[in-house]
Amino acid sequence: MSKIRIANAPCSWGSLEFEGLEGQAIPYGQMLDELKETGYGGTELGDWGYMPTEPGQLHTELANRGLVMLGAFVPVALKDADAHQAGIAESLKIASLLADVAEKGGYDQLPFLALADDNGTDAVRTKNAGRTNHEMSLSDEQWKVFARGAEDIARAVKSQTGLRTVFHHHCGGFIERPDEVARLLEMTDSDLLGLVLDTGHYTYGCGKNDPKAALDAFELFAERIWYVHFKDCQPQIADSARDEGWDYFEAVRRGVFCELGQGCVDFPAVLSWLRQHDYDGWIVVEQDVLPGMGSPKESARRNREYLWAHGV
Repeated sequence: MSKIRIANAPCSWGSLEFEGLEGQAIPYGQMLDELKETGYGGTELGDWGYMPTEPGQLHTELANRGLVMLGAFVPVALKDADAHQAGIAESLKIASLLADVAEKGGYDQLPFLALADDNGTDAVRTKNAGRTNHEMSLSDEQWKVFARGAEDIARAVKSQTGLRTVFHHHCGGFIERPDEVARLLEMTDSDLLGLVLDTGHYTYGCGKNDPKAALDAFELFAERIWYVHFKDCQPQIADSARDEGWDYFEAVRRGVFCELGQGCVDFPAVLSWLRQHDYDGWIVVEQDVLPGMGSPKESARRNREYLWAHGV
């Protein structure tokens, strides 16, 4: 019997991993309060330093609200071999914090390290997010370096902290399209590196507004999906982004990742698939917004109400 639990994350309140964004994110205390008030049971870490980085303090902030820590997004420029050692060090720093908090909280499921490419830093991939082609992909040699770096980080995290690593495919990076997700999984150890399936990034990254795209991904990558992000993709905005040549950040600013049920992802079908396959874990709702965008608390409430209406 599956037990699906619902969480949210700092990115829904405008705390994103990208440098140089204008505006200020909502303070973490307010974010956690609003996350709890709108019906969620867990959170991710956000950028290093957004929440407390001392394990006891972070545990207290979460425990006082009845929340658990589920994971942390860690971007690394994996196609560059020179970035791997720094990526390992950063990943171990963050994974150690997650492991300490999980131990203090007596968690029944350990948090994940959500490893990603250093998204938004390659000019071509950022400019063409949601409509990339094969000429914009990694070379064969870069693929080897990228996969080796992902495995090395996952191996270090597992051996030194006990946590598992999932890869987060992401628009604006080199692992965006379905074929790129598939190739990375083919090139990496299935016992070492899993996948966090993000329904919105996968749908937008397909380059077309296919309501079945996310469901197809669950079928294709079933054995590697250890963790799930629910994000919707607004088809009219996605089309405008492709037709008018918006870059990744402009598409996000215009609302390409909308509230659940307002886009083209078939969440009822995805939830049915998860139940049929006895998914026993967390779904993290993410509605990526830039700092200062929208009304995060009200969006979080509506997203939670949408999932309650669909039985989770």
